[in-house]
Amino acid sequence: MDRISAKGRVITLISIFGAVILLFFCTLVKIQIIDAPLHAADGSIASRTSVIPATRGEILDRNGNPLVTNRQGNSIVFESANFPTTDSERNALIYSLIRLFELNNEEWTDNLPILYDARGVFVFEEDREYDIAVMKSRDMLSLNDYATAQNCMDALIDMFHLEEYTPADARKIASVRYEMKRLSFSVSYPYTFAEDVSTKLVARIKENSAYYKGVTAEIVSYREYADGTIAPHLLGVVGAISAEEYAARKDDGYGMNDVIGKSGLESAEESYLKGKDGQRMISTNADGSKTTKIIQPPQQGNTIITTIDSHLQKVVQDTLSQTLNSISKPIPSAGAAVVVKVNTGEVLASATYPTYDNATYAEDYEDLAKNRDGNPLYNRALLSTYEPGSTIKMSVALAALEEGVITEDTRIFCSGTYRYLEQNFKCEQAHTTSYQNVITALCESCNSFFYDCGKNLGYAKMNEYRTMLGLAQKTGVELSEAIGVMDSPEYRSSLGQPWYAGYNIQTAIGQGNLFTPIQLANYCAIIANGGTRYRLHFIKSIKSYDYSETILENVPEVLGKAGFRPENLDLVKRGMYRFCKVGYGAKYFRELPVDVAGKTGTSQAVWTGSDGRRVKINNAFFVSFAPYDDPEIALCIVGEGVSTSTSLLPIAQDIYDFYFTSAGSVGNAPAENKLIG
Repeated sequence: MDRISAKGRVITLISIFGAVILLFFCTLVKIQIIDAPLHAADGSIASRTSVIPATRGEILDRNGNPLVTNRQGNSIVFESANFPTTDSERNALIYSLIRLFELNNEEWTDNLPILYDARGVFVFEEDREYDIAVMKSRDMLSLNDYATAQNCMDALIDMFHLEEYTPADARKIASVRYEMKRLSFSVSYPYTFAEDVSTKLVARIKENSAYYKGVTAEIVSYREYADGTIAPHLLGVVGAISAEEYAARKDDGYGMNDVIGKSGLESAEESYLKGKDGQRMISTNADGSKTTKIIQPPQQGNTIITTIDSHLQKVVQDTLSQTLNSISKPIPSAGAAVVVKVNTGEVLASATYPTYDNATYAEDYEDLAKNRDGNPLYNRALLSTYEPGSTIKMSVALAALEEGVITEDTRIFCSGTYRYLEQNFKCEQAHTTSYQNVITALCESCNSFFYDCGKNLGYAKMNEYRTMLGLAQKTGVELSEAIGVMDSPEYRSSLGQPWYAGYNIQTAIGQGNLFTPIQLANYCAIIANGGTRYRLHFIKSIKSYDYSETILENVPEVLGKAGFRPENLDLVKRGMYRFCKVGYGAKYFRELPVDVAGKTGTSQAVWTGSDGRRVKINNAFFVSFAPYDDPEIALCIVGEGVSTSTSLLPIAQDIYDFYFTSAGSVGNAPAENKLIG
């Protein structure tokens, strides 16, 4: 029985072996006999395929004006087929190129997470932990986790035979050799040595092509900005894919040499903007000449049409920076402003100050990152949370009116001090009358009136209405945003703090709550439109690269309807209108062609500098909508370290003046560009 089984296994193995030989023979016959005329016709003796990177999609404003487009430029690329094979030849060629680039003040790709500092010591670059871990990994240098920068450099020098070079030069060459190894430099994976190289330098390299073997110039697309200062925090930037990003995205078709969105819409909408790479075949003929055949043409990424009005955005940015810089403050100027359409949820403008220029981001990055006090890379409009001060009072007024705690006729006496639980709480505002109703209390920002409302409502009921008004919730925009907090016993407990009864009245004037500028703009929009909470968004639509297809169309999306009684909303709006018509805001808005409603606020905070210095400051706020009788837009303005909120009113004045008086009311006008529909 065992002998029969063994015989069967032998027959099976012989059959499999015979089948493999037969398949090999048939393939050989096909190549050498059947397909021989095809090979003879093209004279090809070798061929390889390579990727044709797709051009990224463009980003436009709501009226079709370009924000981010593409331009053609030169990249210097190493091709493995003709590149030197020995370490000494490779090192000499790379060192020569580095010297050539340095003499011409041009940059080459240097991603090595090791620096050679002024002391002549190798150190790891800050905030490169993942890249350092990859470098030490078994696939690269195979070093222990505790290996120092010097240990890594010693391993690189040994691996690439760089002993004859100075430490500084060895590090430069090693940065290229290491990156070639990490990116699997081969026939299938060319290596990009430098990007956006001048035509003059490309010509120098071509003139010396006999020496620079395997070094070629390729024409590729680079991001171009109509104005790099327009909404850089929203648009974001692109950059070379990192090891971490490649590991996460390689199954999605990303290559190790790809460019990828790093921040803003460039990152959030990466899947729409990337496009589809093409493929070409490069054949070497018998006479040594080369021919290229496009196997699959690349397809450009989709076009993103934002809700941003670029003209309004510039006005907001300019007036924000100019006004903040004109105000005396104990800390560096900083703030944010957001403008939204009240009946659609479209964000027309979102500005953060300090800011930066996308067009010079790469050159400026080191200085931008070091500016820890101003933090210009930080998107304050979406990520900073502030105690909102008296801007919270509309939510308290609505809650008190809806719950029957107060009516239009309610009068509360303000002596400048409100007595609660044997403690005195101040109201430092100057009033036209000591007996305040809801309209005058909003106009004159009477703390006593809202202390009383808070006492009778309690924190839970106030938070219920704040939730209806979109506070301490994400607005729905496509970018990362902070959530914020509403004061409560649970929140205090999370901080390890007790909840005191006095917080019920302090939260009524904004203390203990933290909201973002974009939330406050949305909150004001909800009041303006009658209680409908729309999802805020930065993207109006997404079109195919040739505009033949609409990939996505954002229509107004309702996230909730508060159901406030119209008469109660009217009382709150009248209080905001009174401030802008006869209150402190009157002198700023009386000359505008529309009536404005708004509310100021200030809150105390402690600012901590990068040197550890702590300064007590006031943050100032203004939320507003216009026109009062038929609201179209709402806004929020924040100034850090600004003592008086009325200092921000010129910013709102400039925004409204531009929006309602510019030719065609650009923030209002429908897009007429036929391309975007």
